[in-house]
Amino acid sequence: MKPSNELFDLIKTLSKSEKRFFKLQSALQSGDKNYVRLFDTIDKMEEYDEEQVKKAFKGEKFIKHLPSEKNHLYKLILKALRSYYSDTSVSSILKQEIKNIEILYNKSLFDECNKFLARAKKMAVKYEKFYYHFELINWEKTLLEEAFEDGQFTMDIDGLIEEEKLVIDQLRNLAEYHVLYSKINYVFRSGGYARTEENRAIIDEIVNHQLIKGKNTALSKRAATICYYTQGFCNLANGDYDTALVKFRRVKAILDDADHLRSDLSKRYVRTIANMITCLLHKQEFEEARQLIVLMRSFKDEDGFNYRDVQASIFKNAGLAELELYHHKDDFENGVDAAEEIMKGLATFEGKLQKEHELNFFYQFAYIYFGAGQFNKALSWLNKVLNDNENTLRQDLYSYARLFNLVIHYELGNYDLLEYTIKSTSRYLQKRERDFPMEKVIIDNFKKIIKNQSAADRKKHFTAFYKELEVLKSEPENEIVFKYFDFCTWVKGKIQ
Repeated sequence: MKPSNELFDLIKTLSKSEKRFFKLQSALQSGDKNYVRLFDTIDKMEEYDEEQVKKAFKGEKFIKHLPSEKNHLYKLILKALRSYYSDTSVSSILKQEIKNIEILYNKSLFDECNKFLARAKKMAVKYEKFYYHFELINWEKTLLEEAFEDGQFTMDIDGLIEEEKLVIDQLRNLAEYHVLYSKINYVFRSGGYARTEENRAIIDEIVNHQLIKGKNTALSKRAATICYYTQGFCNLANGDYDTALVKFRRVKAILDDADHLRSDLSKRYVRTIANMITCLLHKQEFEEARQLIVLMRSFKDEDGFNYRDVQASIFKNAGLAELELYHHKDDFENGVDAAEEIMKGLATFEGKLQKEHELNFFYQFAYIYFGAGQFNKALSWLNKVLNDNENTLRQDLYSYARLFNLVIHYELGNYDLLEYTIKSTSRYLQKRERDFPMEKVIIDNFKKIIKNQSAADRKKHFTAFYKELEVLKSEPENEIVFKYFDFCTWVKGKIQ
């Protein structure tokens, strides 16, 4: 059986301050600390090698039980991290407060219990933490029973029951919005912008859901942000950038007016700004898009935004937005400089970026190098997308990468290879049911172009190609193809 890398992966995610805290926690413990030595050995490794670990501790008793020692160390690291982050998030503070209430209750310190409960409830209400709010109401009812037994009848039981009903409604309302968002997110992440009847039907179902189209259906600010975000996402998937921008601006406004929620929903805030930038680039409002990129990066050291996963989200969204800004402005010279800086940053966040985001970076690098006339570098980055074996994620990106691949090979003069590549691309699109009219026109015209060697014939075919593209470009469902590569501009360049 292959040794587990889970401990190695966890250790490699630790920051210097997290490692230092773990060592300080360990120093407080008595007895043998083989786990600290094991930690140091694994921490020094670039790749996990269990044989190297066994060799380092050869002859020592504990190494005979390495799997259990690794498991023990893993749990100790998690315990240290729980302590390290116990006061850094609202959820962790509320969990701690509820535990304190339980301890005090078991010691019959009911007055102290009520003090902790009042403080925790105030925080749960402020941050709209309905699950914890509900649990605190249950504790309040438990303490109420103790008060009745002690002859105290000052508590408003009816008010508490009404409060409980409201919290349950808010909790259910928020959960329903999360389900709707998950549906639209699935459509977008699996296939990208809506171009099939099936995906459009799912989006229409969400758009027409009472919680989305109705007025004042969100029972909390958290729910309202998901409501507007989902509306924006639906409009984005349908290519309605104007309406999408209005919805995303509304999400941003809600969170800007509630700093405490913004810090707790930091990832949603970053994604909202990223989606606003996408809309602005489509509308060619480049200056506001640039300002939002600067704003996004300015948050990285603020509370709620200084977690490593949120910083990875900021790096990803700001980096992709910057590259898209350069290619929308046809500023490929500065785009290459930006791309090479971003490439350095990718190493910093290795293992923290999802596959979709890595593929997006590779595609954008290819686009920037292509625009700069560096076709070999463009092909090298695009091959990183084409050679990936993921079968379910962002099929739109894979499809457009294959079409882009035809253009790069044409520019490199690889006409013999193109004949095979055109056939394989056509088969791929048919198999994935992504052979839309626009894609068929591109494939058919490449077949004609590579068969005509004279400049006059090629110009004639490029001219016909351009006319077909112009007709199809006016249809909304085809517009998204040009987001990934502007075939019209490229073909027009070939004519000229």
